[in-house]
Amino acid sequence: MDYMIRAIDKKKTFRLFMVKSTNAVEEARCRHNTTPTVSAALGRTLTAGLMMGYMMKNEKDKLTININGGGPLGTILSVVNNNGEIKGYVENPNVDLPLKPNGKLDVGGAVGVNGKITVMMDIGLKEPYVGSTDIVTGEIGEDIAMYYWLSEQQNSVVALGVLVDRDYSIKSAGGFIVQTLPFIEDEDLEKLENVLNNLRSVSDYFDNDDDVEVIAKKLFADFDIEIMEKIPVSFKCDCSEERMERGLISLGKKELKEIIEEDEQIETVCHFCNEKYLFHGDKLKNILKHIEQ
Repeated sequence: MDYMIRAIDKKKTFRLFMVKSTNAVEEARCRHNTTPTVSAALGRTLTAGLMMGYMMKNEKDKLTININGGGPLGTILSVVNNNGEIKGYVENPNVDLPLKPNGKLDVGGAVGVNGKITVMMDIGLKEPYVGSTDIVTGEIGEDIAMYYWLSEQQNSVVALGVLVDRDYSIKSAGGFIVQTLPFIEDEDLEKLENVLNNLRSVSDYFDNDDDVEVIAKKLFADFDIEIMEKIPVSFKCDCSEERMERGLISLGKKELKEIIEEDEQIETVCHFCNEKYLFHGDKLKNILKHIEQ
């Protein structure tokens, strides 16, 4: 089981969100059959999305991240609530690129840097809040940190890691977001910067059986970390046959009739989780009746 925590330094110098997302990212990889490079890009986006969704206050709030840097993998889209449930997909899951000279996956090359990251927060108001900033590196963590700085004037460090195993499964995934709080003293800021500047590869911290609380306290051993809350997280789609049925109804009578006459069945596929729904026979006739009423 994957878990996520919300924590604070007891001196109130910074707040911390941290998630171990290995199982959720592996579920996404299996559902979308992604290459290693795309697994890393999608996994980082899902990992960040979980923590960003956790920052929202209400159960029905939803946060959508749309990343399109003009690179070969196209758009990455993820939707999350504040209960640790996320879904997401990538436009071109089969893109693969050579490793970078340092042996790392070329996520930035796959995402591209000629585009934007857009964050939409639906918090129950008439219109959702939408913020958009230019993509800087395509590595996702830095781009989300820049989004927080430019859109919300919030100084953040976003560290994300996805380690892909030799069989292409996800060996480990996780990350954290650190946001400094007002009135942080110079001495504490310097100490925090020192910790963050000396990080190993992020996925290394999650490539073990340690609980996310243990990882947080090890990483920030120089501080007195207080865990405020801990919740489980998962890749979970809210698609259903009823929702797909509503989509078919929206096609209209003429188009639906033509499909029934030509194929006698319709298969719909959810973008977010690749779940397939087959409509044929009486099911299709009942949908048609519904339109005609």
